[in-house]
Amino acid sequence: MAVQEARQGGEHMGAHGGGCTCGDCPHGAREGHRRAVAAFLVKRDGFAAGEGLPAAVAHSASASRQWVSDELTQSADAVAERGRAEGGAWLARLWHRTAFAVWGGFVVLLLVQALTAIGAGWTAARTAGLLAALVIAGALSAASWFHRARGGALAPVIGEDNRLSTSRAVAVSWVLFVAYAVLVLAGRLAAASDHAERDALISGLELARGAGVVTVLAVVCAIAVLVRRVVGLRVLGQRLQKIPADRPRAADLLTDDAGRGTFADIQYVAISAVALVFAAVRLARRPDQLPDLPWGLAVVVLISAATYLAGKYAEGGRPVILSVVRSREAGDLDAPIRTGDDIEIRGVGFVPPGAQTADRLSRMVVRIGPVNVHVPLVPVAGGFSNPTDTLLTVPVPVDVEPGRVEVQVVTAAGVETNACVVDVTD
Repeated sequence: MAVQEARQGGEHMGAHGGGCTCGDCPHGAREGHRRAVAAFLVKRDGFAAGEGLPAAVAHSASASRQWVSDELTQSADAVAERGRAEGGAWLARLWHRTAFAVWGGFVVLLLVQALTAIGAGWTAARTAGLLAALVIAGALSAASWFHRARGGALAPVIGEDNRLSTSRAVAVSWVLFVAYAVLVLAGRLAAASDHAERDALISGLELARGAGVVTVLAVVCAIAVLVRRVVGLRVLGQRLQKIPADRPRAADLLTDDAGRGTFADIQYVAISAVALVFAAVRLARRPDQLPDLPWGLAVVVLISAATYLAGKYAEGGRPVILSVVRSREAGDLDAPIRTGDDIEIRGVGFVPPGAQTADRLSRMVVRIGPVNVHVPLVPVAGGFSNPTDTLLTVPVPVDVEPGRVEVQVVTAAGVETNACVVDVTD
């Protein structure tokens, strides 16, 4: 469908056909990105089928490959620019959705309170719960307004790589729940007229009553801070490659940067959600004290948090060159590496997670001696055969002096591999 739309050209452009410039109009940004992607797919698949090559370069395999790579790089840069514009527009309008979701949650709580009050009667605890939810909804709505350009209420859980942070999301969930529980107790305390009732409510805040919840809150908040520190240090130490995303997605909570589901994230979110549900039920049953989260369940959450932190320490790693050999096609004679030959660089970690798009792949560079060689994009149906995560093919330019030279790969994340020495002959 996208290919057909690109071939139709400028039909049905309308007032918002992808080139709209009327302020923060999200329609134009979204349409422009969609059309740019469609045009890129048409161009990539056409080149993969051998179509569109000019006669001036068709006679030379190396010249045609370089020309195709340059054309795809320019088209991919246009797609990336449109993607960034669409991501910014999406974030700008996200604050409306977060505000609606917050007040939708308040309405749901109101309906639940009203339905459960049938027969049981309305109590001061129900009023305190609604007032506490009203205060939190108002605070979140104000935060959405002040951070409307960064995703509204979701701004605190969006990481520096423009993805939703699992550790921050879990920590924020526990912070909001504990704040709600304390506000419920404060509302009941304000409405209490009997000294014994007030003393009972104050004693409900004692550490012995809510030790499990307080411990879990402290640990998940510490995990959120520690994970940010760990990731930052690993990126600076070139032990972890991070590629920014165009915009955050809900799936970021359960996946890695490449969009693959990860066990550490999934189990952390699942166990924390279960514990939160249990704590909410305990609060509904006993609104006169902090939820007494059983130590067994609290320990399960702590083990889950430790597993998540260990997963953050274990992920990533530096890209490594294992070997460099002369590329040989069928019928070629075995020979040493000479200038003008293609070489295969074999290793691991050349394509960082999240860098599978063409604009990211086109930023990869191979340093052969003093010469920087951009890795050419070689299209095939549905993707690219070069570069890949374990194999790069680049030509040895004529500017490389014969002799022993070092070969290094610089990935799209800016991380350099180890140096591998090869012999280049005349």
